[in-house]
Amino acid sequence: MDYGINSNRRQAVEKLMGIGAGIAAGLLPPPQGSSPGLEAMPGPHGTGLAENPPAAFAGIFDVKSFGATGDGKTLDTPAINRAIEAAAAAGGGTVRFPAGAYLCFSIHLKSKVDLYLDQGATIVGAATGEGGAYDPAEPNPWDTYQDFGHSHWHNALLWGEDLSDVSILGPGLIWGKGLTRGPGDRNAGVGDKAISLKNCRNISIRDVSFLHGGHFAILATGVDNFTVDNLKIDTNRDGIDFDCCRNVRVSNCSVNSPWDDGLCPKSSYALGYARATENLTITNCYVTGSYQEGTLLDGTWKPFESGVRVPRTGRIKCGTESNGGFKNLTISNCIFEGCRGLALETVDGALLEDIAVSNLAMRDIVEMPFFLRLGSRMRGPQGTPVGKLRRVNISDVVVSNTDARYASIISGIPGHEIEDVRLSNITILHQGGGTKADAAVQPPEKENAYPEPNMFGITPAYGFFVRHVKGLEMSHIDVRHSSEDWRPAFVLQDVKGADFIHIKAERTQGTSAFLMENAAELGIYLSRPVPETHLESVERKEL
Repeated sequence: MDYGINSNRRQAVEKLMGIGAGIAAGLLPPPQGSSPGLEAMPGPHGTGLAENPPAAFAGIFDVKSFGATGDGKTLDTPAINRAIEAAAAAGGGTVRFPAGAYLCFSIHLKSKVDLYLDQGATIVGAATGEGGAYDPAEPNPWDTYQDFGHSHWHNALLWGEDLSDVSILGPGLIWGKGLTRGPGDRNAGVGDKAISLKNCRNISIRDVSFLHGGHFAILATGVDNFTVDNLKIDTNRDGIDFDCCRNVRVSNCSVNSPWDDGLCPKSSYALGYARATENLTITNCYVTGSYQEGTLLDGTWKPFESGVRVPRTGRIKCGTESNGGFKNLTISNCIFEGCRGLALETVDGALLEDIAVSNLAMRDIVEMPFFLRLGSRMRGPQGTPVGKLRRVNISDVVVSNTDARYASIISGIPGHEIEDVRLSNITILHQGGGTKADAAVQPPEKENAYPEPNMFGITPAYGFFVRHVKGLEMSHIDVRHSSEDWRPAFVLQDVKGADFIHIKAERTQGTSAFLMENAAELGIYLSRPVPETHLESVERKEL
């Protein structure tokens, strides 16, 4: 009687575990002719094993059956990798982690093998030198075009390359306790990411929690058909980076990442060619940079103590790596709290186009709600032309308590305009406090600089600073300030083809709502307190 276990599977499991251990663990049926006493053992309903084979026969591989202790002290990496190899050799299956703490270095994912972390199960990233080391970072001839962390995948707690049909599931925890957030990541044996995936397809990560993920809790590069759902990430740098990925669905995730970005589509040159991140949806997610690491997961939500300097980044951002581009992205039903706002950036020669953003709630925003930047940093192969940023719709957004220093920024560079941007149904409550000196500021161009919302310094507007843009429509926009502000609500420089419809702009007495410089084909309609206006061309005008 073979219980559906073919000879290849039997040989693989016998080799990895030994035949006796395999039978005892329930991963193999007893061979024909073996002791009738074993075959007649009662099953869950009083019947024999022959009639009710244990769950392991259906492809469940318990890591403890392969020698893992789960005591948090013993290095369990070899046993876990044996379980994964056994599942792969059997043609696929689920590797189960019962409750316990599994101290590990690099775990090697395999095609058609799922990992399931039970409630109470924790994979703990060991510290370098704690009885072993992480796999070395593999060579990459294109690593000069992006940061070290983006250029290598093997130096991770869990990694997979050229895989298909893999899932990481369950209510357990991945704790990158011994991972670095960047310093020393080039040293042998150091790991800098919790999960890394390269050139994979049909991948799912669901329900798992992450604590202290290192440089990345998840780095996915060249991953297609990728589903990410119901993750809780409480980490010391990036939450999830989707780099050169296609057909990605991200939903119901909560990310606390005070020191770096929360959810971050990228399109680097790490694969050796320019590949777009496209057909990506982010929905029903919460991003923040407000809380001490670990307090999202334990539910205490502790803010940082007064005087602790934390960037509170925490946002959703496309970029900075932008060689391959971003196409067909939707971002909807998301909450930003105590972090930077939404950033759409292309500075390395890529297209960023066909982006739809809707239904965002933002509160206590560091710097600004929206940052759209087309630049020419050009970190990539020589000869690449400047990219394009075009066809972006942002609608139905409410923002409160945004930074006193900055307006939202939509900025191209001379000769390279951002094109066809639509913003509608947006309410922004700004802290205010801008001075007359702030209103006179002329922000530098910084065409080749690293793109950050604060790169231009204090802005001369409190609502929107728009420069080098062609084709802009803003409708049903309401901008207000909590305290007196001497800057205009809108400053437009080198803008062509702009319509403002039903705009409400609070202003301090003696200030203007709009300041326009080198503008053409501009109209303002049904707006308070500005009269109906149409301008074919103007060098400078205040309204």
